[in-house]
Amino acid sequence: MRNGTIRTPGSDAAPGPDEMSAILRRCGIRLAPARIGQLWTYHQLLREFNPELNLTRIHNFANMVLKLYVDSILPMNLVELPSPLMDLGTGPGMPGIPIKIAMPELEIVLAESRQKRAAFLKMAVERLKLEKVEVVGKSVGSHFEVPVKGVITRAVESVGATLERIAGCLDRDGLAIFMKGPQCDAEIGEALKRFRDEYRLWRDIHYTIPHTRNERRLVVFQRLGPPTRIRKETAMKRHGFRKIESENNDLYRDIRKLLTSRGIRKQRRALVSGSKQVHETLRDFPDDCLAWIAPGEEMPPPEGAPGHMSWYQMAPALFETLDVFGTRTPLLLIGVGEIETWDPAEGFPAGCSVLVPFQDPENVGAVIRSAAAFGAVQVILLRESAHPFHPKALRASGGAVLRMKLRNGPPLENLPENLPILPLSAEGRDITGLVFPAAFGLLPGLEGPGLPDNWRRKSFAIPICKDVESLNAATAAAIALYAWSRSGSQTKHSPAPT
Repeated sequence: MRNGTIRTPGSDAAPGPDEMSAILRRCGIRLAPARIGQLWTYHQLLREFNPELNLTRIHNFANMVLKLYVDSILPMNLVELPSPLMDLGTGPGMPGIPIKIAMPELEIVLAESRQKRAAFLKMAVERLKLEKVEVVGKSVGSHFEVPVKGVITRAVESVGATLERIAGCLDRDGLAIFMKGPQCDAEIGEALKRFRDEYRLWRDIHYTIPHTRNERRLVVFQRLGPPTRIRKETAMKRHGFRKIESENNDLYRDIRKLLTSRGIRKQRRALVSGSKQVHETLRDFPDDCLAWIAPGEEMPPPEGAPGHMSWYQMAPALFETLDVFGTRTPLLLIGVGEIETWDPAEGFPAGCSVLVPFQDPENVGAVIRSAAAFGAVQVILLRESAHPFHPKALRASGGAVLRMKLRNGPPLENLPENLPILPLSAEGRDITGLVFPAAFGLLPGLEGPGLPDNWRRKSFAIPICKDVESLNAATAAAIALYAWSRSGSQTKHSPAPT
């Protein structure tokens, strides 16, 4: 061996099946003579058609055996390969054809969208007399529903993209087997985060192709739930479903109005977006879930979704209008209960009540999230406030809107001045060291104009660098809430700031 590459016996002569078998044996792979003959025929076909089809960039004989055939066969020594097994993006047939030669009992599906390569695969399967091998000469996406127990791929596509692609065909408990290089932690982590309810990381095996410096990694995900075709069948039986294909559809027009605060107030319904928030809402507030809204029928409601929930299958263009954040994942239609009214005469309970005048729904969501994070007892939405269930507010809140105690309050100008209220303003006194009252309201100013003069004169400020004019109002409120939560003043009875 020189520079990590095996030199075959009699290397001055043209190599043959015996030299191929010798390299395989050195790598721990022993094939019967008939199998060596098949692999040799496949090797000859690769060499013959490579100039025309660009099947491989590796031309040295020993390197072809090591980096193509040995690399393809090694996974069968590391995990038990399921059958039928689809080789996704197989190209010239790797790893699928070498695996099939080594494991003739395995059912193999060779998926390759490039037609010339697909034609080569069909010819190779016929020449090699391989049985129980199917060539799929088209792109495999979530719509592909031919059932398989496993998928293996050497393709460079990310793990997450492949898991999405095989949603329709990989069976429950099936294995998605990725032949990767050593530096793939980031995409594994991203896939685990994105598909945490659908897959688990089953194996992560580091290895080296024998007699080379090529480090490899076999990353295996196991599917937890059923494939899309089963989910669709189950969902169509469990949920009432409607196809919505026209923008003039009355139901669609009503749902589209939920992109505004006015529509939410009138209908007492709202749209939840983003995979994480949607699934958390389904899990924690199933009774409030009214409908699953998805583009077409390819993304059905998950198992365990409440049976009373409808399934709206939207035309893609209509769905894009509703998917204002471009998540490309299903939306959830929820019911919104009536928000209880807060009467200033009742005052504030022990702790901090956050008074919200913000007209920007993102600021409303952000301050509700901060209120929940730092333990505020309630959020009082003043008359000026945007609706807390506006899509932007819901998203900015990270779902906290659904968990926080919300009250509807009066206009900012009607807040009684005798209440223990701590106003926030850039012109106020430094809040550092303030002993907070046992029960009080925290009042940040409106975006832009800030607070009315009567509240500005009593206000406190978050100290910042002089080069910066002011903080975002929601940010200032978050810092004040943090200061309160860290001060220990929750248990002290102190006079209201004056």
